[in-house]
Amino acid sequence: MGLFLAAFVLVGGATLVAVLYLLGVALGFGQPTSLLRVAAAVVLVLAVILVGGNSARSARSLNRRLQAAEAARRSFVGDLAHELRTPLAIIRGQAEGIADGVYPGDAEHMAPILDATLSLELLVDDLANLALNQTGGLALRREPVDLAVLVNDTLVSFQPAATAKGVKLVEDVAADVPAVDADPARLRGVLGNLLANAIRHTPAAGSVRISARASGETVQLKVADDGEGIPPDLLPRVFDRFTRA
Repeated sequence: MGLFLAAFVLVGGATLVAVLYLLGVALGFGQPTSLLRVAAAVVLVLAVILVGGNSARSARSLNRRLQAAEAARRSFVGDLAHELRTPLAIIRGQAEGIADGVYPGDAEHMAPILDATLSLELLVDDLANLALNQTGGLALRREPVDLAVLVNDTLVSFQPAATAKGVKLVEDVAADVPAVDADPARLRGVLGNLLANAIRHTPAAGSVRISARASGETVQLKVADDGEGIPPDLLPRVFDRFTRA
């Protein structure tokens, strides 16, 4: 808009200068050079002011965009660190347990490590999709999922972390819970994040319970703990991305 106004002023000013020149000649003043210089100077100053104002607004707009991009970058890095923390904690806990002789290096105790590496692989795939901007969201690989098996596998993965803190893990899946149509890896990731958070906020000798109940055509999957709970002032933002107490 500023550039448009500046161009308008220049064109209009040039017309005004020409009219003044012709008027001066017609009235017998010869070539009124002083008046023309003043008029031209005024037109030029107005145009510079308009262009300068537009440049300042453009600079402010660019600065706002740069700040927004930097905020998005920091948020992305924080989100990525949050997503990486859980599978890495599982891998480290299981590997240290096997290395220290606490657990045997058999298939049962290697399974949590394999599950965690699968979660990491999915994160890498998601990052590639994000970088290429080829998807509008995360792709889901749906299949029938046995929640009893999923919950048990997740609890086994987090047992070392719970044992180290003195927290008891409780599995409570009703016998009539049907298989659900879901992406098992994504569901395991969500459940793992909730379980890791519950263990972190549960005091020693406390417990964390994962329950599943059929409710009509849906299934309710819950993670409950004996922790301090969510502060009331954070409740309105509890579902905002990565809100933490």
